[in-house]
Amino acid sequence: MGERFFLTTAIDYVNGLPHLGHAYEKTLADALARYQRLCGRSVLFLTGVDEHGQKVQQSARALALDPQDFCDRQTALFRSLWLRLDISFDRFARTTDPRHKEAVRGFLVRLREKGLLRFEEHEGFYSLRQEQFVTERERVGGRWPEIYGEVIPMREPNYFFLLSRFGERIRSAIESRPDWIVPAFRRQELLAALQRPLPELCLSRPRSRLAWGIPLPFDEQYVTYVWFDALLNYVSFAGDERGGTWWPADLQIIGKDILIPAHGIYWPAILEALELPLPRRLLVHGWWLNRGAKMSKSTGNAIDPVPYLDRYGSDALRYFLLREMTLGNDADFSDEKLLQRYQSDLANDLGNFAHRSLSMIARYRGGRVPGWVDSEAGPAEKEIAAAFDEAAYRNAFEEGDTSTALAVAWTFIGRANRYVDQAAPWRAARAPGSQKRLDLILATLAETLRRIAIFIEPALPRSSQKLLKELGISEPPLLSRAAFAPPRESYSVGVPEPLFPRIES
Repeated sequence: MGERFFLTTAIDYVNGLPHLGHAYEKTLADALARYQRLCGRSVLFLTGVDEHGQKVQQSARALALDPQDFCDRQTALFRSLWLRLDISFDRFARTTDPRHKEAVRGFLVRLREKGLLRFEEHEGFYSLRQEQFVTERERVGGRWPEIYGEVIPMREPNYFFLLSRFGERIRSAIESRPDWIVPAFRRQELLAALQRPLPELCLSRPRSRLAWGIPLPFDEQYVTYVWFDALLNYVSFAGDERGGTWWPADLQIIGKDILIPAHGIYWPAILEALELPLPRRLLVHGWWLNRGAKMSKSTGNAIDPVPYLDRYGSDALRYFLLREMTLGNDADFSDEKLLQRYQSDLANDLGNFAHRSLSMIARYRGGRVPGWVDSEAGPAEKEIAAAFDEAAYRNAFEEGDTSTALAVAWTFIGRANRYVDQAAPWRAARAPGSQKRLDLILATLAETLRRIAIFIEPALPRSSQKLLKELGISEPPLLSRAAFAPPRESYSVGVPEPLFPRIES
């Protein structure tokens, strides 16, 4: 068996509808999973949905639905969108899955046996939106931040995980791993948060208040706190076919809003308590803004990806999301920016090179690519053969930086278009005695297009597949096959079709 690579996304809360932020995270994870497969690695790509909690219970009641029926309906919406976006997940976690429930209950028993749970009455403030207790130190200027929604005083007995015992251990683990969090400035934010004493984590909710959850195995009058339940999906769905596990994850992809405390504090503490290894790396991405404003259900400005998929197609939307957001920072969405990327990068650069290359092979050689002759290659052909910066492409993808990786690929596509203009096959076709030169140019164009089809696969899987099919290539793309190596023998290509037809603004 070759190298294995396990990556996860956050699981989406089914209380709301999928929006552009969900689409970005899954597309980012998909591109990184496809890149790992392009490198020849065996990949497990895990995503899914979080189906428990008070908000789900309330939403189901408001629609007079059974909570499970509500979850089934909402989960289908997420899966349908991922299908349209060509998200190539290997497993889809649902926290209502009986196997997950049993795994969570087993982990709770282990924590209790280790003496890491305590039952006590707690009085404080409770965030209805986040479904968690908050403390006075979360106030900003005397007010609760918008992310907490309505905060109410609450007093009730509950089970608590002794989180305070793990603060120093977590901080030491993070300090010893300088590249554990990408980008690095998020690591500094987390270390700053760990300077403060950690409060114990309320791990249960009374069934009298919240019935829709996983009952505690040692006290059926309580259900499991939704975050504890949700975080454990990364482990409960990680089993392999040999009875082992893919855990620890090589990469966990999350948004910046759930680094602190969920994935940066709760998750490492839970893993330490269960004597499980930490994930090898966390990639923390920014938010998509709607013309400068944070998207949220409460303000009603969340962007639905479906109309953009209908108009532009999945590859175009994927490309825009992966190219426009710089790793770790926020990005602003607008119709104008998406149309500009489509017309410039996709229609003019990639689409234009592909169409004119295949069209000239059809026009001048009846759809057959001439065989390559080394001795005929000149400086222009040698330059385009060496023009792709594969090291920079690989480094960017290994860091999770799709924007830079695609910039490298598009630099090469730009160079390919310049080669067409400089080589001018239309002139060679008319010039007496230039047929060998024309053969060489057409072979170079076909080989360059083949290489481009491989490089774009993580971001634009449909376009990659279409180009490879038109080139008569059926084998799956691999980076190991991406070197400049045109065939010595002639071969046929298909009839060219526009990859990205022009769209009027």
